[in-house]
Amino acid sequence: MGIYGQVTRLAILMRRAVFLDRDGVINRAILRDGLPYPPANLGELEILSGVSEALHKLHTAGYLLIVVTNQPDVARGKVKKESVEQMNAELSSRLPLDDIKTCYHDDGDGCLCRKPLPGALKVAAKEWHIDLSKSFMIGDRWRDIEAGQRAGCKTFFVKHPYEERQPETPDFIVPSLLEAQKIITGEY
Repeated sequence: MGIYGQVTRLAILMRRAVFLDRDGVINRAILRDGLPYPPANLGELEILSGVSEALHKLHTAGYLLIVVTNQPDVARGKVKKESVEQMNAELSSRLPLDDIKTCYHDDGDGCLCRKPLPGALKVAAKEWHIDLSKSFMIGDRWRDIEAGQRAGCKTFFVKHPYEERQPETPDFIVPSLLEAQKIITGEY
């Protein structure tokens, strides 16, 4: 096979993905003093309304669905890694997710997979043969949007009334994952 055939074959193999933050996009974030926090255990895990429908439609449209989530409370000693893994397993059993990439580090650890760095998206892109320029990142915090932009994805900011830094230039601002899905799949 000549170089043209190899390039064409590679282009055909490249896939599209929707990268999703977990807390505040898929499941309800716990609000305290205007700031979002992840659920501490399986009992606090609540999938948001419209999420299952949105993910099924995105999956049917041919998108890989990959969660990329920061869980620094593990490094901070506030939550056990096993609790995060139980919640991730529960989400995987109930939703059509293809993969979950979890960063357990805190800011000071210098981890490349911790958003706003794009490491988790780039690792997933390599593993799943994803064309990042044809993919999306959906998140509810500035870190999610910046990670998606650094990876070369289009970004959706799910706006909640958090009292914290807001992203500067998301491609879209939506009230929920369901609204993002409708834009991606052309229902609008």
